[in-house]
Amino acid sequence: MVDVASALEYLHHGYSVPVIHYDLKPSNVLLDNDMVGHLTDFGIAKLLTKEESIAHTTTFATIGYIAPEYGLEGLISKRSDVYSYGIIMLETFTKKKPNDEMFTGDLNLRRFVQTSLPDELHHLVDADLLTLDEQNLSQKLQCVSSIMELAMNCTSNIPVERMNMSDVVAALETIRQKLSSCY
Repeated sequence: MVDVASALEYLHHGYSVPVIHYDLKPSNVLLDNDMVGHLTDFGIAKLLTKEESIAHTTTFATIGYIAPEYGLEGLISKRSDVYSYGIIMLETFTKKKPNDEMFTGDLNLRRFVQTSLPDELHHLVDADLLTLDEQNLSQKLQCVSSIMELAMNCTSNIPVERMNMSDVVAALETIRQKLSSCY
C-alpha cells in the first residue's frame, strides 16, 4: 500500500503537471518478485494544467472504485484518486470487494467498515492478515485500526475532506514504523 501511495504522490505532487490516474483498482497494481507494488494502466489518465484542479470527463472508470463526484457529475481531481486508493485499502484489509453482493441498497464497503469500527475490528479484518492468537495483538490491532481510519479519511464523500497523497504517505510511514516495532 505504501508503494502505491508513493506512486500516486509522485503523480499528483512530484511533476510539474499533476497526473490523475483515474482508474485506480487492484488489477492496476502489480507486485514484483520482492512484493513491491507498481501502478499500471494509464490508458485513461488525465493531465491537469496548472490552472486546473478539477476536470470534467465522460470516460468510463471502474464502478466501485470511482469517487462519488465522478459518478454524479463526471468530475475528476487528485482527490478522486485518493478516494479510489482508500477503497483499495478497505478491500485489501477486509478482503471484500466494493461490488460484493452483500452490498445492496445504501450499504457499501465504506459504510460497512464505518459501522464496524472500532468495536468489530477483529471481525472486519481479513483473517489471513491477522489472527486473534498473534503475539502483540493489541499493537497490531491499533495499527490496523489506524489503517482503517486512514482509509475512511481517503474515502470521504466530500472531496475537500479527503487527505492529499503526501499526507497519506506520511501516515502510512508512521503506521509502518509502529507495526515494525511489533516484530
